[in-house]
Amino acid sequence: MQSSNSKANVNGDTNAKAEAEASANANASVNANADNNAKTNVKHEYVLEGLDCANCALKVENGVKKIPGVASCSVNFTTRTLSLETTAEAEESVLEQTARTVRRLEPGIQMQVKNRPRAAASSLPGAGKSGPSAHQGLDASAGDSSSHSHDHSHDHSHTHGQGEGLNKTLILRLVAGAVIAAAGMLGSFSGVLEFVLFGAAYLIIGGDIVLRALKNIVRGQVFDEYFLMSVATLGAFAIRQFPEGVAVMLFYQIGELFQSLAVNRSRKSITSLINIRPEYANLKDGGEIRRVRPEEVGIGSLIIVKPGEKVPLDGRILEGNSMVDTSALTGESVPREVQPGSPVLAGFINKNGVLTVEVSKWFGESSAAKILELVENASSKKAPTENFITKFARYYTPFVVIVAVLLAVVPPLFLGWSSFSDWLYRALIFLVISCPCALVVSIPLGFFGGIGSASRQGVLVKGSNYLEALNAVKYVVFDKTGTLTKGSFQVTGIFPEEGWSKDKLLEYAAYAELHSNHPIAESIRNAYKGELEEHEVGEYNEISGHGVEVFVKGKKVLAGNAKLMQQNNISAAAQPKAAGTVVHLALDGRYAGYLVISDELKADAAAAVQALKELGVKKTVMLTGDIKSVADSVAEQLKIDEVYSELLPEDKVSRIEALDELKSAKDKIVFVGDGINDTPVLARTDIGIAMGGLGSDAAIEAADIVIMNDEPSKIAAAIHTAKRTRRIVWQNIIFALGVKAVFLVLGAFGIATMWEAVFSDVGVTVIAVANAMRVMRSA
Repeated sequence: MQSSNSKANVNGDTNAKAEAEASANANASVNANADNNAKTNVKHEYVLEGLDCANCALKVENGVKKIPGVASCSVNFTTRTLSLETTAEAEESVLEQTARTVRRLEPGIQMQVKNRPRAAASSLPGAGKSGPSAHQGLDASAGDSSSHSHDHSHDHSHTHGQGEGLNKTLILRLVAGAVIAAAGMLGSFSGVLEFVLFGAAYLIIGGDIVLRALKNIVRGQVFDEYFLMSVATLGAFAIRQFPEGVAVMLFYQIGELFQSLAVNRSRKSITSLINIRPEYANLKDGGEIRRVRPEEVGIGSLIIVKPGEKVPLDGRILEGNSMVDTSALTGESVPREVQPGSPVLAGFINKNGVLTVEVSKWFGESSAAKILELVENASSKKAPTENFITKFARYYTPFVVIVAVLLAVVPPLFLGWSSFSDWLYRALIFLVISCPCALVVSIPLGFFGGIGSASRQGVLVKGSNYLEALNAVKYVVFDKTGTLTKGSFQVTGIFPEEGWSKDKLLEYAAYAELHSNHPIAESIRNAYKGELEEHEVGEYNEISGHGVEVFVKGKKVLAGNAKLMQQNNISAAAQPKAAGTVVHLALDGRYAGYLVISDELKADAAAAVQALKELGVKKTVMLTGDIKSVADSVAEQLKIDEVYSELLPEDKVSRIEALDELKSAKDKIVFVGDGINDTPVLARTDIGIAMGGLGSDAAIEAADIVIMNDEPSKIAAAIHTAKRTRRIVWQNIIFALGVKAVFLVLGAFGIATMWEAVFSDVGVTVIAVANAMRVMRSA
C-alpha cells in the first residue's frame, strides 16, 4: 500500500521528497526507541497451569509486581498467562524470585515457559549457558505435594491432564458428605453424636477449604474466599447451626463447580474465535512428504496444503489452484481464489485444490503467530474499568470483614440488642456475601471476549484499554490513499491539445514515466497497451516536486504538474475537466495536453462514514498529502465534514494537536491510516487504527488497532463491539453489586439466611460469567 503522502513529483505535491524524508526519520526514530527498549528490558511469558481462580491471578500479579527489577507484570486469567518484563541486569534474579513468589502465593500452580517458535529460540531470554538454569527451576509447584489437597477451584480445567479425575473425586466427596448430612437432618440425633455426624460431613465436603485458608493465613493472605467461607461455616458450628454450616459449604462447592464449568466454557469459546494456530505442516522433503511442527519449517522450504487443511506458514503458491477461507484473519466471509504466484498467510483454510507453497517466513514471524500473540497479550493492557474493579476488590473485602466484626460485637455487647449468637449469625452472612468473585471473574472475561469477537471480524485490538476507549470516540480522522481509497491509480481522462491524439499523448507520457516506480507513473504505463522500447528514451532528469524532463525519440518531453509548466514558461490548461491528479505534458516547449489519474474509492467508504455518524461521532476529518481538488472531490463524495490537503506528516500531527485542544477531556480522537507513512500521527493520536493489508508488519507495529482486510467499515464494527462489551461489563458490575448490597442489608436486619448469602456469592458469579459470554456473539 502507498499513502498519498508518498506520491512523488507528478501528483502536484511539491513537498513529496521532504515528506518522504520526514516519514523515514519518524520511522527511524520509532525503530531506535524500540531498539533501546529491547536492550534495557527483557520480556518473559509463562503459562500458569492450574490457574482457575481470578482472585489467585490478582494475588500473583500484585505479588510479582513488588519484586525489585520488574518493569511490568500482568496475569491474564483467561489464557493463564504471566507476562513479565524485567531489566536485563536483574533478569536471572527476578526469574528466581518470581518462581518463589508464585510458589508461595499459589502452591497449586505450575509455572512453565510459554512455547515459542523454534526459529526464535536463540533470542529467548537466558538462551545459552544461563538459559537452562534460569528456566529449570520455574515449576512453581515443585516440591509441594500438599498443594494438591485442594483442587476444586484451582484445577477445574480439563485441559491439563488431571482436571477431569479431580473433579470426579470432588463430586464423590460432595455426594458422600451430603448423604451423611441428610442422615443427620432426618434422624433425631443430639449432643455429641449430632456434632460428630455433621462434623464428618463438613470435613468431607469442605476440609480442603479450611486447610487452604489456614495455609494462606500463615503466608499472610487473609482476606480471600477460603478464609471467608471457613470463618462463616465454622462460626455456624460455633452457634450450633450445624445443618446450615454444612449446607453452606456444600452449596459453595457446588457453585464453584458450576462457576468453573462456565469459566472453562467461556475460555474455550473465546479461544475458538481466534483458533488460527495450525497444528502441523506437510513438509516436502525430496520425494517424500513429512508431517512436522510449523516451527520446524525454514524459509524457502516447500509445503503441501491439502483440501480442508490450514495453511501453516506464510508463503507463495508455486503449484495449484484453489479457494481459501480467509475469515479467521480478515473476517471476510467470501472465500478468495488463489493460483500460482498468489501469496497465502498462515491461518487461511484451503477449501478444495492441493497447493504447493514456498515458505517466505518463519512461523514466529507469520501472520497467524503475530495475531495470536496480539490477542493473547491484549489483556496485559487493562481497561480503566478492570483497574477500578481490581482496586475496589482490594479494599471492599477487608471493609466488609470489619463491618461484620462490628456487627457481631457492637449490638449485643454495647447496645444490648438481642443475643450474641443472633448477631454473630448476621455477621457470618456478611462474610459469605462479601467475596467479590463475580466481578473479578466476569469483568476480564467480558473484555477478553470483546477482543476475541473483534478479532473474528478481522479487527485486532491490542488491549482492553483501547477497546474501552473506543466508547468515547467523537472525532475520526482519516488518511485518504489506502484508507478511504484503494490506492490503485488509473488513468481516467486523456485531454490532448489540438493537433494531438489521445493515443500519441498517452504514448509520450508512458515513455516519460518509463523509469519511475511511483504508482501514478505505473498507472500511466499500464494504460498504454503498446510496448515501450528503452532505447527510445534518452537523457532523464527528475525535478523534485515538479516532474521529469526526458528526451523521447529525440524530442524534449516535460511531464509533471502545473508548476513544471510555469517554470518553463509553458501555458497549461488552467481548469482540468475532471477531478484527479493531473499530469501535464509538453514537447519541445509546446503544450500537448494532460492526463487525469484517479484513485478509486473503496466500496464501503461512504457507508463507513455514515455508520460512524450514526454511532455518535461528532466530526469526521480527512488529512492528505494529495492536491486540493482531489481531496475535496473525495470528501464531497463521502460526506466528510472537514478536509485538509497537501500536508506533510508534521502538518498532520499539527492538525491532530489542534483538534485535541478543541475537544473535551473525555472525548477521544481516532486516526485511521495505512500504518507506514502515518507513523507520527498514529503515535500522537488517542487511538491509532491501521489498515493492516493482511498483516502488514509496519501497520501491526505502529497502531493500537489493526484492520486486517483494509475495510473502513470495520471501524464502526469495532466501536459497536466496544459499546456492546462495555454495556455487558457494566450490567455485571451493577447486577453483582446490587444483589450483594440488597443481601447485605437483609442480612444485617436478620431477614436473609445463609442460603441467600450463598446465592449472592456463587450464584451471582455464575450468572455474571454467563452474561459475559454474550459479548462473543456480537457481530
